[in-house]
Amino acid sequence: MTTQEILSHIDHTQLKAFAAWEDIEKLCREALSLHTASVCIPPAYIGRIRENFPSLTICTVIGFPLGYQASEVKACETERALEDGADEIDMVINIGDVKNGDFDAVEAEIRTLRKITEGKILKVIIETCYLTEEEKIRLCEIVTRTGADYIKTSTGFGTAGASLADIELFKKHIGPDVKIKATGGIRTREDAEAYLAAGCDRIGSSSGAAIAAS
Repeated sequence: MTTQEILSHIDHTQLKAFAAWEDIEKLCREALSLHTASVCIPPAYIGRIRENFPSLTICTVIGFPLGYQASEVKACETERALEDGADEIDMVINIGDVKNGDFDAVEAEIRTLRKITEGKILKVIIETCYLTEEEKIRLCEIVTRTGADYIKTSTGFGTAGASLADIELFKKHIGPDVKIKATGGIRTREDAEAYLAAGCDRIGSSSGAAIAAS
């Protein structure tokens, strides 16, 4: 796999709470030079990026990083992100609903955001580090039914990130139209190659420049 093939699957990411504009601007310039799939950034920077880097594909996060906002809040966040110029939405599910066994609420929330994001890419972050295998399987089924574009392993802010075992589990239980994004701890070329070979279509990483240089 060539370096450029790897980079074309990377969502070049900067989501730290203290990310200043100079950090975001650097990320965007790197993304342009590396031809990454997108930049994944905090919602507050969408408009400024769209103005200064009009050709970039902008991915942003909703309900991030804990996912326990009300569904109505996530809907408003999503609408504003799209108005500001986002192309892709990575939403965090309400993990409390999963733990309460309220999978209907999880599905309803994803369907709400799917309707708002029609014509755009929607990725559903399920935060695997907090879930049992049974819960992961139920969520694979829900993501498939709702018509979301991707199931995503992690926020990168949980107790653990992506694992190849979870990618294998996803592949067995998602529908043919659902793609996989892995995030959390993928920092080297070898890591990226392993996840792409395992079946991921996107990788969320803040290490795109390091991967390109390796």
